[in-house]
Amino acid sequence: MTRGGDGKVNSVRHDAVNAMLLNEFLKEHRKVADLQTTAAQQQKEFQATTAQQQKEFESKIAHQQEQIEALTSGLQKVSDQIEASRPAPQVVLNNQ
Repeated sequence: MTRGGDGKVNSVRHDAVNAMLLNEFLKEHRKVADLQTTAAQQQKEFQATTAQQQKEFESKIAHQQEQIEALTSGLQKVSDQIEASRPAPQVVLNNQ
C-alpha cells in the first residue's frame, strides 16, 4: 500500500498482499497458541487448587468428627454420673 500526503491509500501492491495476509494469520495463530497454553496452565492450577481444598476439607471434617465423638463420650460420662448419683427409688408400703 502506498499513502499520499493526506494519509489516504493511493494504491495496493498486489504482490505484497499475500505476504501481509500471511503475517497477520501467523500473528493471530501465535495469539491463539498463547491463549491455549494459558488456558491449559490455568486448568492445571485449578485442578491442583481444587485437590488441595478437597484434602483440607476432608481433614477438617475428620477433625470435627473426632471432636463430636469426644464431646459425645464426655456427655455420656456426665449422664452416667448423674444417673449413678440419683438416689434409688424408695418403695412406700401403704398398709391399711
